[in-house]
Amino acid sequence: MSRSLLCLLVLLSGLAALPLRAEDGALEPVHVTWPEQGPFGTYDRATLQRGFQVYKQVCATCHSMKLLAYRDLTQLGFSEAEVKALAAEVTVHDGPNDNGDMFDRPGRPSDAFVSPFPNDQAARAANRGALPPDLSLIVKARKGHEDYIYSILTGFGKTPPAGETIATGMNYDPYFPGHQIAMPPPLVDGSVTFADNAPNTTADEARDVVEFLAWASEPNLEMRHQTGLKVVLFLIVFAAVMYAVKRRVWSKLH
Repeated sequence: MSRSLLCLLVLLSGLAALPLRAEDGALEPVHVTWPEQGPFGTYDRATLQRGFQVYKQVCATCHSMKLLAYRDLTQLGFSEAEVKALAAEVTVHDGPNDNGDMFDRPGRPSDAFVSPFPNDQAARAANRGALPPDLSLIVKARKGHEDYIYSILTGFGKTPPAGETIATGMNYDPYFPGHQIAMPPPLVDGSVTFADNAPNTTADEARDVVEFLAWASEPNLEMRHQTGLKVVLFLIVFAAVMYAVKRRVWSKLH
C-alpha cells in the first residue's frame, strides 16, 4: 500500500471517530496562534526540533508515528549525520537473513519510526486496555487541530466540578470528550531540557510538540503555500497582460 493511500486511510479513520463537541461537553480548545497557519505560514525549525525532542523523550514511550521515517527529520533542519545518529539509537527487528533467521540491528535513516509496542494487543496490555493512538496524523484527524491537541496537553491538573466522578485509572481533562482520559499528564515543567536552553514549562513543551505533530501531519504545507503564491502571482501578471492585449485589440476596432 502506498504512503499516500495509507495516510488517507488513517486520516479518515481518525475523522470517523471524532466526537461532536455539542454533545460531549468538552470545553472549546484554547486558541493559539501557530506560525504555519495562514496562506503564507511556515514552520519554525527550532521549534520543530524541540518538538521532536519532546516526542522522543516523552510521547514515544507510548505513541507510535508509523508514517514517518528517520530520514524525514532532515526537513526539520537536522544534518544527514545527525539523522544517522538518531536512527542508530533505536533497534530494528529485521530479517530474515540468509539463514532464515530474524535479527536485531541499529536503525537506519530509511527505517520508519520504531513503535514502542510490537502490536496493538501489547499496547493495550501495557496501558490498562487503552490503545495509545498513532500520532502521525493526529493534528489533522482531530477537530480543532493544533488548538485541540495543545488544550488536551495543558488541560490536566484542574479540579473536576462538583458531582463529576472520575473513574479509577482515568484522569480529568475538561478539553477531552467526556472529560475522562486514560493518558496520565504527559508533560510537567522541566520534563525536557532543550539544547538551545529554550523555556521548558508545560505550556512551552506542549506548544513545541504540537508544532512537530502539525508538521508530521502535513510536511508539504510550506511547498503548497509557495506553489499557491506563485500561482497567484502568475494569474495577476497574466490578467494584466490579457487586459493590455484587450485594450490594444479593441483600440484598432474603434
